[in-house]
Amino acid sequence: MLGAVLTGWYVGLTIAAVVVAIVVVLVAIILGLARRISVQARAITGALNQGRVNTLALWDIDKVNEGIRLSIRHAQEARASLEGRR
Repeated sequence: MLGAVLTGWYVGLTIAAVVVAIVVVLVAIILGLARRISVQARAITGALNQGRVNTLALWDIDKVNEGIRLSIRHAQEARASLEGRR
């Protein structure tokens, strides 16, 4: 009878050990994937930052366009003034 009681304990401990081993393997897989995601996120952040730096000049286009519009308007006003239409 003592052997039957201990057999239950051995079976329970074996099942618990298998469950713990499975959990450890799954956590290791999750941590590995998290590490890969972190590396990729850093690479993406660096690439996005480089793209931002490379396109900063585009924000000046509006200023250039406004300067061109102002120059054209002044040239038209000067022409009208010279032609006496004003």
